Formats: sequence, C-alpha cells, structure tokens
Amino acid sequence: FAIQEINKDSQLLPNLTLGFKFYNAFASEQYTLLSIVYWLFGATIALPNYTCHTQGRHVAIIAGTTSALSVEFGTLLELYKTPQLTYGPFDPMLNDKDQFPSLYQMASSDSSLGHGMISLLLHFGWTWVALFVSDDMKGEQFLQYFEAAMLKKSVCVAFTVKLPVTKKLYADSDLTFMSSIRVSSANVHILYGDVRGLISVDISVQSFLTMGKVWIMTSKWDLIISETNHMLHSFHGGFSFSPYKEEIPGLKLFVKTAKPSHYPEDFYFSKLWLFHLGCSLEGSFCGHIGTCSPNTSLEFLPGHIDLLTISDSSYLVYNAVYTVAHVLHKMILEKVEMGSPGEEGRKGLFSAYTSPSNLKGLPVTTYSCSPASSNPEENPNIVNFPAGFRLLVKIGEFSSKSPHDQDLLINEDIIEWPVGFKKTPQSVCSQSCGPGFRKMSQEGRPVCCYTCVFCPERDVSNQTDAEQCIQCAEHEYPNMERSRCLPKLMTFLAFEDTLGMALACMALCFSVLTAVVLWVFVKHRDTPIVKANNRSLSYILLIALLLCFLCSLLFIGRPNTATCLLRQIAFGLVFTVAISAVLAKTITVILAFKVMKPGRTIRRLLVSGASNFIIPICSLIQLTFCGIWLGISPPFLELDAYSEHGHIILVCNKGSVTAFYCVLGYLGSLALFSFTVAFLARNLPDTFNEAKFLTFSMLVFCSVWVTFLPVYHSTKGKVMVAVEVFSILASSAGLLGCIFAPKCYIILIRPEKNSLKGLKKRASSKGF
Repeated sequence: FAIQEINKDSQLLPNLTLGFKFYNAFASEQYTLLSIVYWLFGATIALPNYTCHTQGRHVAIIAGTTSALSVEFGTLLELYKTPQLTYGPFDPMLNDKDQFPSLYQMASSDSSLGHGMISLLLHFGWTWVALFVSDDMKGEQFLQYFEAAMLKKSVCVAFTVKLPVTKKLYADSDLTFMSSIRVSSANVHILYGDVRGLISVDISVQSFLTMGKVWIMTSKWDLIISETNHMLHSFHGGFSFSPYKEEIPGLKLFVKTAKPSHYPEDFYFSKLWLFHLGCSLEGSFCGHIGTCSPNTSLEFLPGHIDLLTISDSSYLVYNAVYTVAHVLHKMILEKVEMGSPGEEGRKGLFSAYTSPSNLKGLPVTTYSCSPASSNPEENPNIVNFPAGFRLLVKIGEFSSKSPHDQDLLINEDIIEWPVGFKKTPQSVCSQSCGPGFRKMSQEGRPVCCYTCVFCPERDVSNQTDAEQCIQCAEHEYPNMERSRCLPKLMTFLAFEDTLGMALACMALCFSVLTAVVLWVFVKHRDTPIVKANNRSLSYILLIALLLCFLCSLLFIGRPNTATCLLRQIAFGLVFTVAISAVLAKTITVILAFKVMKPGRTIRRLLVSGASNFIIPICSLIQLTFCGIWLGISPPFLELDAYSEHGHIILVCNKGSVTAFYCVLGYLGSLALFSFTVAFLARNLPDTFNEAKFLTFSMLVFCSVWVTFLPVYHSTKGKVMVAVEVFSILASSAGLLGCIFAPKCYIILIRPEKNSLKGLKKRASSKGF
C-alpha cells in the first residue's frame, strides 16, 4: 500500500518507480541469512561479490523480526554499505553507530513499557505476578529494571522463567517450565520476549493449556498470534502493550478493494485469497474450486484474521517505506541543484545511498493497551472460542508524560476477561487485610505474603493493608471492629446512676436513723440506760456516726478538687472519732467495774473523767497524719481513661499512697485495739455493762474493712468508689446497730426495764 501511494504521488520521487521484494525470515538464522544472500546477489545461488540483478537497484532493506537477526543482517549488509531499517522491538544495542552505522530503528525506546505494565498492575491491585522473559541480554535488562521497579511499588514476583531461545525452526525446547503455571497462585503472568522466545511458549501451550491466567505481553505479540491457533485458548483475555499508532488514510479502502487480479505477480496474495475466502477469481487456474462473487473482498475474511486493524509492525513498515522514499527524494533534489542527473547519474545515486541523515516518522513514547479479545459480536459467555479469534480491542492508553494520577486511562467496561473469571481477577499472595487489621510479614517469604493480625486493644487501622495500627488518643477508644476511634464518654459515680442513687438513699436513711437515735437518747437522757457508760460519749459516738454516713455522700457525684481533698480527710477523721469514742466507752466500763475494788488511782481516773481525753488524743494523732498527707502529696482530680472501655472516669487520685495507707492503717490499729479491750471486758456483769455489744460492733467493723481491702484493689473505676462508699455505710451501720439497737429496744419497747426499780430487781435476781 505504501509503495502504491508513493508511486501515485507526483510530488514524491517524480519519474521514478519504487518496487519491492519479499523474503521469508524464519526463526532460524541459517535460512534467513541465505535469503539475504539471495537478495544481495539477485540469484538463487550464493555468488559472493557478484550481482545478478537485471533490473532496478536495491537501495535498502526493511527487516525486524528480532533484534538478533537485525544484528546478523547488519554484519553482512555493512560490507556493501546497504542501509537497514528495522521495524522490530527497540534494542539499545542496535543504536551503536560504530558497529552498525547504516542501521536505523523505527520503533521508539520502550523504557516506559515497564512503567506502563506496573501502572496496569497497580490499577487492578495485582501484586503477585509471574515473569516470563527471553533468555538473552535484552530479557535480562528488562528483568533487572522491572524487578527493581516492582519492589518500589510493593509488587512481588511469584516465580521467574527465562524462555529458552529457539534458534532453529523445529528445534526441541525444554518445556518443563510451563508445568509450574498450573500450580502457581499468581493469576497474572507477564510475558516479555521476541519471536524466538515466544515460539517456546507457542509450542508448549499445545501440551500445557494455561486458561484462567491473565497474560500481559509486549507489542510483538501480534507476530506470533497471527501464526498460531492453539495459543488463543491460553492467552485469550490477555493484555498487549503496543506503541501509539495513527490511522493510515486510505488503507481500509485499499484492503476492501484489493483483488488478486490487480496484483498478478503477488503469489502470496492469491494464496491468501484462495485459502481464506474459499474461492478464486473468474478465469484463474483454480476456477474449479468456486468462482468468487463480484463483491468479494478481504473485508469478509474469517473473524480470526483482521486486516482492517493496523498492527504495530505494519505501522512501522509503512513509516519505514516512506522514510526511504523521502530520503531518496531529498538526495535527488540535492543532485538536481548541483546538476540534472541522467539515467546513469541516478544509478550512481542509488549506489552511493548510505547513512540517510533525516529519518522521519519515528513513533512517540505513548502506548495503547489492548486486550486479546474474541469477536465483539460473539457471546462473551462462551467458554471455548473457535480456533483463530485474534482481534485486538483498544481499552485504554498509557502516557509516561502525563501527571502521576492520569498516566493510565482504562475503560474497564469493554474488557473481556479470560475464561474462568466472571469479574476482575485477583492476583495476590495474601488476601487484603481490612480495616481493623495490620499486615505481619512471614519469615522467608516476599513482602506481598503476609498474615493479617487484629489490632491491639487500644489501636485501630482505618485503611486496607495497613502496615501498622494507630493508637487512639486518650480521650478516644476503638470500636469493636478496631476500624476507627470513638470519643469516650465522661463518667463517674453520679447520683443519677442506679448504683449512686441506691448508695445515696442508704446514706440518707442511715443518717436520718442516726439522728432519730440521737433524739431518743437526748429525750431519755435521764434514764438509767442512757446514763450508763457515759452518755456524753454516746452523744459523741452518735454524732460521729451521723457524720460518717453523711461523708459517704462526698464520694458520690461529679468530683472536683475540693471534694477530692475532703473525701479521705473527712473519712479518716470522723471514723477516728467514732472508734475512739467506742474505745473510751469500753475503758469507762472497765474503770467502772474496777472501782468495786477501791483503789486510789483507779478511783481518781474514773472521777476525773480520764476516758474523755481518749477522743481528742486519738483524733489529734489522725489529724497529724492527714496534715502530713496534705502537705506532701494531697489528693487531686484525675482522668482515668483506661479502667473502663469507652469511658473516661473522673476519679480522685489519692496522691501519696503511703500517706493514705498510714491513715487507713492507724484507723485499723485503733479499731483492733478497741476490739481487743472490749473482748477482754465482755465477761463483766451485764447490768450496767455494754462491753458485749461493743465487742460485737467492733467485730463487725473490722470484718467489713478487712473484706474491703482485697475487693477495693480488685475493682476499677467508679465501682472502686462504690466499694469504698458501701464499706463506710456498712461499718457505720454495724456500729449503730450493735451498740444502740439493744438500748433503743429497751427505751422504746421495754420502758419498765429502763427504771431504777427495774434495774434493782434485775440486780437482785443475779445476786448483787
């Protein structure tokens, strides 16, 4: 088509006619080089240094099946200064002008090919791929570059196969490498190599069908796919990167209207027509097969042969032919300016044709990505396509000069995936770790192979395949899926809570009950039972118990700095007063019964009211401890963000733990001493003696606080506060009930026993 256009163009090479000859290029150097020798000498026998051309002059050779063949051609062609234009894959080795001064590559550098392939992998999330590269220098260079680029993008290689190069047409190849495809977990295979390497794959897939794999190939795929049928079952739905091509005006019309009768000298055209259309033109030597209808054309070739879609090689050949024509035209113009050449001058011009300096038509560095697809009119759900479907459908473009997020443009709606995939295939070594998980690498395996680990208790991951979990801030907590942080709720033992409300009601009820008991004792202050054991101490004890009940309310509600200071100090002081009052009452009982055996010292202690000094002395000691506590490290307000999931608890930090346990230890020692004294006085005559009640009350008190310690330290948050409040209420209620309940019973229910006459009667009945 290019030759025909040039010969019809009156402005390009006027008065000259370009011609051409075709020679086969096998995957065997010996046959191909023999064709070159025949072409140079113009005969079917090799006659070095002779030329048998009878007409026309050969000015250039257009070749390019493989770069290796171009190198071997160049070694021979340079002897005769014959230019070679190669339309094969770009090879940096062919750019060496010292070695190949007359060799020109029509293809542009494919340095962006690897970048485009990786962009395609990342677009579909394919991070686990297998590599098939030709076992030559170019394949090795591509492998080194591609593996380094994959590593930067966290794409891993499942395995690598170096395709054995077939140097003879029907040579045996080691095809065992294809068996690894079946057991591979990689669903995406990248195929990079020239025709010699791809023939190994061509032969192997006859025995090893590789359906269910996505193949990503280089632009030279069309050279093999046009010659094979069985490969299509294995490579259907794959992708091929090809250089950007423009439409060639008039080419489709040329293909539709071309007939063998127009080119009787073209044996291959007639053969193509006969074999694929199944008929011959009227009057031809094959007329007995069937005569073609007048409107028969190459447009109606079977679906597996698409001559209307221009291939990469055809586009570069078209540019190469025009490049030769333009260079010749320029050289003729230069000769015309120096003097009009005759016929002999033109022959000399063609003989001197070397090293054209203004080659044009080089492709740009933009690639289009096309998947090998079936005929669009066929049903895409058919599992096996008829042998020979080789149509390429453009589905997108890649440009290395575009912005990073726009370098790859793909229309996924027109992609037809290989058999076995109903949607976009996945090719990963490990499934993605969703939000709430992080990746943990596996020892001895690539970075793409990992296990998913659930984030720790306080960490989250809000993205897929997170490398690390992120810890939530102190005022936040992770949700159950560990995918995001939620704001924590501020909480404390509030009066509105069920537990807080129950404890507050108990405190108020016991406070009212204590106040009623105090009122009863004040009202009956002149009765014997109230006067017994020092009624002043009874009043002090009741007031102290009332304050104990009320101080528990300081532990309920929203804490602040003031309540944090008052809580422990009030608790320590009022309980010290209560316990010291019990101790004073116990000592009073002992002194009272010791008076029965007169002694100057004991009588003096009882008369002087020495037991009344116990309360201020004990309270002063406790006050000293509290003062030291407040001076060294007082309690303060603290936010507890970890004790309760999803909540920030407002708590009162005790400050100095040592001071806290000194206060608590002193209170416990005082209670234990009071219990011991009361226990020793329990057997004294009980008419005026409440030592038994004091002993039992102190037993209850000590039991509550001994139980409190392990429970208190095993709880957290506001439950810890509730345990302390309950212990205060229980111990105070124990003192109130054990000491004053029996007396109130006598005062209110059995008043006859609360008189001097009743007491004398009880005393006489017991032998006093």
